[in-house]
Amino acid sequence: MACSSCATGKDGQPKGCKNNGTCGTDGCNKLTVFDWLSNMSLPNGQKPFDCVEVRFKNSRKEFFRNAEGIPLAIGDVVATQAKSGHDIGMVTLTGELVKVQMKKKNVDHTDNALPKIYRKATEKDIEIWTNCRDREEGIKKRSREIAISLNLQMKLSDVEFQGDGSKATFYYTAEERVDFRQLIKDMAKAFGIRIEMRQIGYRQEAQRLGGVGSCGRELCCSTWLTDFRSVSTASARYQQLALNPQKLAGQCGKLKCCLNYELDMYLEALQDFPAQDSKLMTEKGIAFCQKVDIFKETLWFAYKGDASNWHALKKEQVIEILELNKKDEKIESLEAYAQVDEQRAEKLVFENVVGQDSLTRFDKPKRHKNKKRRNTNNKTKGKRRRNNKPAAKNEK
Repeated sequence: MACSSCATGKDGQPKGCKNNGTCGTDGCNKLTVFDWLSNMSLPNGQKPFDCVEVRFKNSRKEFFRNAEGIPLAIGDVVATQAKSGHDIGMVTLTGELVKVQMKKKNVDHTDNALPKIYRKATEKDIEIWTNCRDREEGIKKRSREIAISLNLQMKLSDVEFQGDGSKATFYYTAEERVDFRQLIKDMAKAFGIRIEMRQIGYRQEAQRLGGVGSCGRELCCSTWLTDFRSVSTASARYQQLALNPQKLAGQCGKLKCCLNYELDMYLEALQDFPAQDSKLMTEKGIAFCQKVDIFKETLWFAYKGDASNWHALKKEQVIEILELNKKDEKIESLEAYAQVDEQRAEKLVFENVVGQDSLTRFDKPKRHKNKKRRNTNNKTKGKRRRNNKPAAKNEK
C-alpha cells in the first residue's frame, strides 16, 4: 500500500516523498477509504456536505464540521478542535461519502456539538507536530521504565501527542484494574505535559502496532478491518477446524478475525445437512455421527461400542435413513449403503496428463567418489609394479 511517489527504495525506506506514511496523497496510510464519488459533480443548487473525516496517528479517525467552508481535499493537514487546545490531523475523506461513514459509525451529522475544523495547518503547526511525533518513542521507552519501577501489571503499547504538544495519550493493556495515579504524577513531572491514560483491548493494540500474520500478509485489523466482531470457538467447530490454540490465535493472542470470514457460507451449507447429533437406527445397532465433510457432502457414522470403524455415507443416504427411522423402519446395516457408495466412488490415481518429463531431468548425475578413488588407486599400483619389475637379462 503505497502511492506512486512513495515507492520503496533501499532498506525498505520510501524512495520518493520519504514521509513514512504521511504523504499528501494519503495512498500509503492504513484504513484509507477510496472516494469513488470524487470525479462526480454535485447537482445544481446543492451545497457540498459540511463534514469531513480526519485521521490522526495510526487508525484513529474522527469527524469534524467544516463550518467556515474551507476548501479541503484528501491529504490536507488541518488544525482541529480538541478538548483543550488544538490537534493536527490529515483529511481522509470529503463529500457525500462522509455522511455514509457517519451513519455507519452511528454519528449524527446534525449534532451541533460536533467538533470543528479551525484552519489548514500552517508551517509552524506542522513543525510543532513533527517535533512532538519525534519525541514519542523516547517518551514511550521512559514511561515503560517508570511503570516497571512501580511494579504495575500493565503494558504501555503506544503514545500519541496532541498536535499542539500540550497533552500526550498513553495507550495500555492490562488483565486487571491498575492503579496508575502515581504513574501519572511521575510521568507528568518527568515530561512536563498533561497525561491521559486510555486502556485498549489486545485486538486494538495489534491494530495500532501492525504486523504480519501467519498467512504472510499484513494484519487485517491494521490494513482494512474497521470493526471487531466477537470470535468464538463455535466458528472453528462449524468449519471442522482442529481446536488448536496455537493455530487459531493471532498475534493479539485472541482468536483470529478471519475465522468469521467464511462462517456464513458454512452455516448456509449446513442447513441442508442432517444434525450432527442425529442417530441412525439399524438392525445391527445405533450409529452416531463422527464427522461431516461439507465439500464432499459426506457424513461418517460409527456404531455404538465400535467408534474406531467409520462408515462414509452421502448426505442423501443419511436423509433417506432418517426418514425410514421416523416410520419405525430400520435398515439392515450401514455397510450395505457404504459398499454401494464405495462402488460409485472412483479411485483417484495420479496421471501425467500434460506429459511433463521428470523434474530432475536437467540435474547432473552424481559421480561415485569411491569408484573414482578405486580407479586412481589401481592406476598408481600398476605404475609401481612396472617401476619395481626387474629388467630382463640379454641372452647371448
